[in-house]
Amino acid sequence: MRSLRAVPSVLAGAVLLLAVAASSASAAPDDHEGFTVKDPRIVESSGLAASRAHPGVYWTHNDQDKGAYLYAVDSRTGKTVATVTMSGVGAPRDVEAISVGADGNLYVGDIGDNLGGTWPNVWIYRLPEPKTLKDQTVRATQYVVKYADGARDAEALMVHPKTGRIYIADKKEEGGSLYEGPAEMSASGTNVFKKIADTDLWVTDGAFSPDGEQLALRGYFGGISYAWKGAGKKPEREGRLSVPFQRQGESVTYTPDGTTLMYGTEGAQSQVTPVEVRGKGGGGSGPASGGGGGSDGSPGSGGLDGGLKTGAIVAGAVLLVFLGLKRLTRRR
Repeated sequence: MRSLRAVPSVLAGAVLLLAVAASSASAAPDDHEGFTVKDPRIVESSGLAASRAHPGVYWTHNDQDKGAYLYAVDSRTGKTVATVTMSGVGAPRDVEAISVGADGNLYVGDIGDNLGGTWPNVWIYRLPEPKTLKDQTVRATQYVVKYADGARDAEALMVHPKTGRIYIADKKEEGGSLYEGPAEMSASGTNVFKKIADTDLWVTDGAFSPDGEQLALRGYFGGISYAWKGAGKKPEREGRLSVPFQRQGESVTYTPDGTTLMYGTEGAQSQVTPVEVRGKGGGGSGPASGGGGGSDGSPGSGGLDGGLKTGAIVAGAVLLVFLGLKRLTRRR
């Protein structure tokens, strides 16, 4: 991911307005508190996954590290409690996402392509989540991935918690697509991912709810919740997510009980912010959208997209920030 570190001073007011608006996002349950990633090595945290084997621990990684490293961060302290070095994968190129599969394994997406979709293929790495949290080397299985309709940049990889099927959402400013992997991944051949739906979002990460019934996709300035309809089927848009304002929002994961979405960002001493998932836990009923809303994506109650009465101000702030960042990107 290309860094978006500089924001023109003329946008400072817009940023402030957006930050104030985001502060009204739904608070998370008391047992799901936010935390600061304190490891000085982690400056480009691009993926986030809640551990299934170690409560309160979150796996993350840099998007362009000097090695095949994963970091286990204790949310109670913000400190790294284990560094895992993946072997058998060569030199990762642009690692953008991490997810825990139905088999309890970690799936790592080396799927970024900042050159606009020019790599002939990308990779996914699968490795067992360590039973003991300590610095160690773990051998991973490497999968070669291509898209049926050509190369593209992507930052979101999600493994369905029931079927184990892998999905990728590509990253396009004007709105991208959701791709589905084969029912069985091959470590010896090429795995072709096929488009199953449009996302209508500039996606930076995504996550399935623990029960597999909802898919959450996030971008820099918002997110969308979908009802999952099964393999090969287009998910149904439920509503908008209450995505907090972050300096460069890159990641999201559900807590293991499904009650909270944890949103992460890049940068040194980066913050992970919890937002309650309204109307649904890990196995209840109702939409998993923090902002509520109906199937048409209209705002519901709560969060940045819901109960905030100053929506027009927020929209203006978002637009100003977006145009400023876009201008910076073009200049570079």
